[in-house]
This record gives sequence, structure tokens and C-alpha cells, in this order.
Amino acid sequence: MKTALISVSDKTGVLDLGRAAVAAGFQILSTGGTARAFREAGLSVREVSDYTGFSEMMDGRVKTLHPKIHGGLLHLRDHPEHVRQAKEHGIAPIDLVVVNLYPFEATVARPGCAREEAIEQIDIGGPAMLRSAAKNARSVTVIVDPADYPVVIAELKAKGDTTRETRRRLAQKVFATTARYDSAIAAYLAEAEGGAALPEVYAPQLRKIQALRYGENPHQQAALYGDFFRHFEQLHGKELSYNNLLDLAAAAELIGEFDEPAVAILKHNNPCGVGQAAALAEAWDLAFATDRQAPFGGVIAVNRPLDLGLAEKIAEIFSEVIIAPAFAPDARALLEKKKTLRLMIQKTAKLPPAGSLEARSCPGGLLVQQADAVPQPETEWKIVTKRAPTADEMRALRFGWRVVKRVKSNAIVFARSDRTLGVGAGQMSRVDAARLAVWKAREAGLSLDGCAVASDAFFPFPDGLLAAADAGAKAAIQPGGSVKDAEVIAAADARDLAMVFTGRRHFRH
Repeated sequence: MKTALISVSDKTGVLDLGRAAVAAGFQILSTGGTARAFREAGLSVREVSDYTGFSEMMDGRVKTLHPKIHGGLLHLRDHPEHVRQAKEHGIAPIDLVVVNLYPFEATVARPGCAREEAIEQIDIGGPAMLRSAAKNARSVTVIVDPADYPVVIAELKAKGDTTRETRRRLAQKVFATTARYDSAIAAYLAEAEGGAALPEVYAPQLRKIQALRYGENPHQQAALYGDFFRHFEQLHGKELSYNNLLDLAAAAELIGEFDEPAVAILKHNNPCGVGQAAALAEAWDLAFATDRQAPFGGVIAVNRPLDLGLAEKIAEIFSEVIIAPAFAPDARALLEKKKTLRLMIQKTAKLPPAGSLEARSCPGGLLVQQADAVPQPETEWKIVTKRAPTADEMRALRFGWRVVKRVKSNAIVFARSDRTLGVGAGQMSRVDAARLAVWKAREAGLSLDGCAVASDAFFPFPDGLLAAADAGAKAAIQPGGSVKDAEVIAAADARDLAMVFTGRRHFRH
């Protein structure tokens, strides 16, 4: 008689699997709650402790770590010496293993989880059995995910066993799962022990949660991995594309810079316009006025529940994605008339979270850095010119600085205290970024007289600052740090500009 060892914390579908295994001629070994569930369902089951002759001990920490278990999983059925040794020690083959692991990740995600509680949720016997079974996949079927029960049930019913192809696929899934499980434990312990922000081994194990139609371009395959839907929920519209997801992330990061009601419109990871006002509809008017062409097919983010007033304005143009913390019922009903428009709830107010890491591929590896999410107190800012900014200019500088840090470098933003006027993004020189921002503002019919200009990195020469001054800027904010700082400051003083050095650069590549 074949043997199935079934011991699961998630009982979903396990009774159906057990019935199929018994019908296919398997006897069932089990432990604890799983054995009890089988008995209550009328299925015959043998306790692992009865089989091994060794009772559970140490609060269940030691129950399946036994040669009769691992020998039954690992011995090669066609290896004479393995078979001889198995018979000598009374070890019978175990042909099917069904185990899912203690819910470590769910446990540590709970607020207030104590370290002792987390440690007790580190599964030892489960991963050991899974790995033993997966190593011998040519003879042993191993299941770690209830989603795979239907395939195994169907094969057991049809043939009384699984195919080699299925066993190989399930074994690969086991090793991917245990790697992810161990990575989660290592990450938790590193954080709990106050480990380095950048660990010696960076090994995130991310589950594929959605296949994408294609990547940046139709000839590129792509998929989404990780816990994206912990931060967002899709209410309506087409499946998100690779580029939608990139734009969505950029929009969420930008809108998180603002505490007052604000609207941000983005295209290709860059803001077309940003506005803030007492009401979202007014903020939209300010943001949209910055650029009335580029928002076509763009992404819109707001930091307040989206109401009907704003929905009516947005409905006038074609958009790909709208992100909000909530949608008023009438606003949602109106927007859902656009069948392909994606409506997204943003569940995490500030993204990326402070202290989080972000990774980007490079040939042969990954570049990993802390996300640019560490708040900077304004007490670190320095007024470096003879003239200090007026109160209104300082508000405009704050606004422009929030926006420019989320614009692709080289980046220049002209702003007032409640809106963008011109955005120059992704240029090879800073003076070109300034000229582009000026051109965009003039194309939109917006005056730059008396505005503020923000630069994501220092002005290496006075020319970029002078281009902004020629366009009408009266105040500037930049990190400082150029060998030409003295010349840039002198140029600002000569034009009676007020200028602030922040001491912090915000390159965005």
C-alpha cells in the first residue's frame, strides 16, 4: 500500500485530497489537527507518532524529524542498497507529501507581534519534509500549495498516481517556497536585531501575482511579483499593464509629498502638472493648466476621496489610471462608464515607506538602495543669497521642491505656492531642462513672473539659474554643492534672486 503524509495548517481542500488519495490506494499518515479533521470526515488515518514509535515532544517542535519519515522520502526506489537499508530499518516508502508551512509571514505582519511569537512560527519539520520529498521527485509527489490539489486529485483519479512532469513542477515550487520562507525569516530577524539597512545578502523571494500582457513594449514578456495589492486595490477597468504600474508607482510617490488636498497628473513617470487647493476640483484646474496636451492617456493621483466635482472634470479627457484613497459612489458610477479606465484605491498613504529598500537590475546583479523617503527638516535649509525669500516665495519653493524630487533628472520645476507652471524633465544638461520648462509654461500660456524655480541637483554653472531668472523666477531652491556655488550665488544676487540650499540632492534616473 502506498503512503501519503498529510499535515497542513491551511485545511482548505485537504479533505477532498485525502479522499482521492484513499480511493487511489494510499494510507494516510498525519499529525494533530489534520489527523483530527480526517477522522471527523470518516477517513482512516494513522498518527505519525504511532508510525515512528516516537511521541511528539517539546511542544510539538519534534515530531516528524525521524529516520522513518525522511528515509521513507529520500531512499531511491531503484537503488538496491537503499532498498536493503530501508527494509533493514523498517522504513517504508512515503509516496505523497502534503505540507504547508506555519504562517510566519502573516504572524509577523500583525501589529504588536512579539519576537517570541514570531520564533514559534518558524517551521522546522515542514520545510525538512518538503525538501526531502522534492529532492526525490522522481518517486515522490510533494504539494505545498492548496492551489495544486485539483491537478493531483485529477491524476490520482485517472491513473492512481501523478505524472513525472507534475512531480517535477511541484518540486520546483517547493524549493521556491522554502527559499521565500527562509528569506522572510532572515529579513524579520535582521530587522528585529537592528541589522544593517543594507544586508550582506539581499535575497527577496517574491511570488508572481499577475502575468502581464507584455512589458514596456509588446515584444517583451513581463509579470508582476511581490505584494503590490497590499498597497493598492483595483476597483474597475482593464488589467494593469507594465507601464501603468510604473506610472502608478510614480504617481503614488508624488502625491504622497502633499498634505493639503492635491492632484497630480503624470505621463511616462513624470508630472505633467500638480496643484493643491481647498477642493480637489480646484486643484485639478491648477494641475491641468500646466499642460493640457500631455495628460491625454496619463495617470491621475489625488490624496483625498475623489468626489463627483472632480470626476466630471476628469471624465472630459482620456486617462489610463486614476488613484485615490476612496471614490464617492456617484463619482465612481460616472467614471465606470469608461470601461477601460482603471480605478485604483491607494491603501498606503505615503509611498515608498520610510526605510524601505528599492532594487533595480543591472548586468549580473541588482542595485539596491534606501528609498528616497527620509524626511528632511527645513532647519537644514540655508538661505545663501543677500535677499531672503518672502513668505509667499518660501511657500512656492516648498511646493516646487516636493515636485522636483519626483521628476526624472535633470529636472527643473517652475512653481507658485499652489501649482506647477513648467516642468523640464530628463534632459542631458540642466540649462536645457530649464529652457524646456520655460517653453512648456509659455506653451500653456502661463506667466513665470515672480515664480520660484526648483532644481533637483546643483546648478553646475550660473547659466541654468540665469535662464530661470530671464524667464521671471524670483526665488530658487537647489541642493548646492557645486565647485561653482560662489559664482551661482553671485549671479543670483546680481538678479536680486532669493536662493535656498537644501543640502540634499534628489537625482531620479
